[in-house]
Amino acid sequence: MLIRTGIAALLCGLLVLPGLEGGRKAFDIGNTADAATVARTNHDRMYRQIGTASWYGPGFNGRRTASGTRFDRHRLTAAHRSLPLGTKARITNLENGRSVEVTVTDRGPYVDGRVIDLSEKAATLLGMKDTGLATVAIEVPRDDLS
Repeated sequence: MLIRTGIAALLCGLLVLPGLEGGRKAFDIGNTADAATVARTNHDRMYRQIGTASWYGPGFNGRRTASGTRFDRHRLTAAHRSLPLGTKARITNLENGRSVEVTVTDRGPYVDGRVIDLSEKAATLLGMKDTGLATVAIEVPRDDLS
């Protein structure tokens, strides 16, 4: 458990540190002016949220979602409290590095301490179906939020 927490913290740091974009972009951190510019630019471009994800499936299959569509546990969808319905979000499981793109079609989760409910399909692809919960990063380009 301690190792998983350490890995999650490391991955979280790589995703959250503005300017690193998940470790894919390097810059000279010796120049703090350059680092501040990159941090501000990336922060302005991306909505990011870190928290606990859960999933919902069989009991809700076929029910109407907040968007008016019927929930299908076999599609890549999610419920979020505040992201606009129809938003496409990149969800990354910080415990194993897997990621998937989902569409926000519903509101929730309605359990304290959770930031997003994922469809069964999304949970399976993220490798969290068996555990039920995972620490995730939610990322949406700010241009997609307008």
